Amino acid sequence: MKDEKYSKKYFNLRRAELDIAYNAIKPDWQDLADYFLPRSVRFLARNTNKQPVKNKKIKDSTPLLAVRNFSSGMMSGATSPATNWFKVKIRNYGQEGSYEVKTWCSEVENIFRDIFNSSNLYRVLPSVYKQIGVFGISVLALMSDESTVLRCQLLPVGSYRIAKNAKGEVDTICRVYMDTAKNIYDRFGEDNVSKEVIRAVESDRYEEMFEIVHFVEPNKNFMPDSVWAEDKKFISVYYESCSSEEKFLSKSGFDKFPYAVFEAEVNGEDVYPSECPGVNALPDVKQLMSMVIDEGKAVKKMISPTYKGPASLKNKKMIDAPAAFIEEDENGRGLSPIYEVNPRVLEVDSIIEKLKESIKEIFYNDLFAMILNTAERSRTATEVNELKEEKMVLLSPLLQQIHNGLNQIMDWVFQECIFLNILPEAPEEIMGANMDIEFVSTLAQAQKAVKISAMERFTTFTINLAQALDPSLRNKLNANKIVDDYADFVNISPEQIVPTREVEKRKQKEEEAQSRQQMLQQVKEGSEIIKNIAGTDSYGSDLMARLGLT
Repeated sequence: MKDEKYSKKYFNLRRAELDIAYNAIKPDWQDLADYFLPRSVRFLARNTNKQPVKNKKIKDSTPLLAVRNFSSGMMSGATSPATNWFKVKIRNYGQEGSYEVKTWCSEVENIFRDIFNSSNLYRVLPSVYKQIGVFGISVLALMSDESTVLRCQLLPVGSYRIAKNAKGEVDTICRVYMDTAKNIYDRFGEDNVSKEVIRAVESDRYEEMFEIVHFVEPNKNFMPDSVWAEDKKFISVYYESCSSEEKFLSKSGFDKFPYAVFEAEVNGEDVYPSECPGVNALPDVKQLMSMVIDEGKAVKKMISPTYKGPASLKNKKMIDAPAAFIEEDENGRGLSPIYEVNPRVLEVDSIIEKLKESIKEIFYNDLFAMILNTAERSRTATEVNELKEEKMVLLSPLLQQIHNGLNQIMDWVFQECIFLNILPEAPEEIMGANMDIEFVSTLAQAQKAVKISAMERFTTFTINLAQALDPSLRNKLNANKIVDDYADFVNISPEQIVPTREVEKRKQKEEEAQSRQQMLQQVKEGSEIIKNIAGTDSYGSDLMARLGLT
């Protein structure tokens, strides 16, 4: 018997439960938005299409530029549309797989790329990176599209609440948003919308806004063999938040979770991330804004001070021009600054510049600029490479978190392709196997550069040691494995690498040919000796025939 507890009352209670963790993180999000992304949050659904209150806390554009550069760097370095930033592989399947498997993986990669290029994914990813950089979280709604397979919608921070399962994975999202009467009526139909929406449409108030709640969570009534949408793995309901009617706008379900959640570092069992570049840079940003204000006051006191003078000059007009004069009183007194100060503006400016550089560094702007600039030309190539490796180690945790979010998109697209039956038929040898995604973007390859450097140093050390002490030390190197691993690290196509089995066969043939050539040479030399001694055939053909070499 089905569980009948799914009602508007049930979901409103669930929303109240999710509000506990949401309300705890909300002030922090508002603080971050005030200094980094003032137009990216929406804590009240009714603020849709409303311009935010003029921000008075941002006095310097450095944090805005740092976030922009972070987003651009992640976009070009991790998911550039112009590069092949991912590879399709088969889990637990060796690199020396058959040509059919390699071809199938390549075809699937091309299908994925066509889907991403035709969808709006690349248009929303820069904003995703901005949100994860500042708030440590970003949620992307994944929807089916008849023409492009995938359509994405980025949710404003503050417009959703989340919950996680025992594995720490987000499996529940409550989204609150506004939509027009016309859109609600057209999407859900007259039989499902409230009387208020119907009256708005009939009165031609098509653009009147109504608050909608969309709830997705694991379905307590999940029935794997059922064909009904309400019995799928995740239940999905839409309802009007302010309507007194108990009916849902829509009640259906999903086989796969329809959201990709990008998360930064989470502390223990916390629901929302606790650390990200925005959180780490916030103290410096606040100090920067304070010092910019103080520096402005100091400069103003220097160039436009407050004056004092005799009362008789109160109504005299002061001309703001070089060599201008003003009439003195009968005692010869004129105007003079109330106080004369000489603030150490240069020292203050130096501190401000250090704060700016610190903010940019926290957002990895120096890494995305590849560290190399005119001031660093004196550094050796080794020093530069070591500095790059050090920076990549610092970026690795955040890059892995972004890869986790991208993997969710990949899984969704793969299942959608299976549902639409647009994938090529898989070879029999990988039937039932799991697909893996390997990220091979510029940043991912830069991470592997650490392994490449270590491999190069190790092989160089071993070869030098063999030359200096013991030639047999060369046997410590597995050349075939080193070449295969190196090609994998630098993203060389497997089709360009000869499999080890084939290399061994070629090596064996070469050794056999070499051995045969040596034997022929020995036979020839023997025949010459016999000719000189006994006068036999100068070519030794009889002897070669007896040896089976002719």
